[in-house]
Amino acid sequence: MAGKLIMVTGGARSGKSEFAESYVLHFSPKCDYIATAEILDEEMAERVRLHRERRNDGRWVNHEAPYHAEEVFGKLGPDTQAVLFDCLTIYMSNLFYGKNAPEGEFLERCDYVFREIDKVLEAARRCGKIVVFVTNEVGGGIVPDNQMAREYRDLAGWVNQRVAQAADHVYYCVAGQAVDVKKLAFKFEDEGV
Repeated sequence: MAGKLIMVTGGARSGKSEFAESYVLHFSPKCDYIATAEILDEEMAERVRLHRERRNDGRWVNHEAPYHAEEVFGKLGPDTQAVLFDCLTIYMSNLFYGKNAPEGEFLERCDYVFREIDKVLEAARRCGKIVVFVTNEVGGGIVPDNQMAREYRDLAGWVNQRVAQAADHVYYCVAGQAVDVKKLAFKFEDEGV
C-alpha cells in the first residue's frame, strides 16, 4: 500500500486522530508524525501534551512543522513506511493567520494557502509512503456570526475538498467510527452521465 494519500476528517472529539494513528501503525511499526500546531497558550500546550503522551512509546519519529511542512517529506527516514500529518486545519490556520500570513483580499489570501497546500500534497505523494492527513470538518454547524469565522469555515471547506480530491481514500469519523466516504461518493459516470 506504499505511496497512498489518505484523508481523515470529522468533528471535534470524533475519534479521527485515534483512527489515523491506528491506521498508520497498521502499515508500519514505526511512523513519522508531522505536528503542525504552534503552542501559543496554555490550553494548546495541554492539547499538545496529550497528543505527545499517546505517541511516547518509541513507535513515532516526531517532526514539528507549523510552516513549510513540504520540507519535512524530503527528510523522512527509510525505516518508516507511513506518515501522520496532524492536523491540516491547524496548518491552514498557520498559513492564513500566522506570522507569515499574506495580505490582501480574502480570495487572494486563499490562493496563497491553496498553493502552499499543493506543495505539501506534491511532497507527500513524492515521498512514496502512506501519508494520512487529519483535518477538521468545521462547516456542519450554523453560519458563524462574524466575517473572520465565516472566512475560516469557507477556507477550511475548500482546503478539505482539495485534499480529498487528491486522496486515495477519505475517512469520515463520527462517534469513533470511520467510513470511507470516497468509496461511497457519487460519480456522474456511475449514472451514465
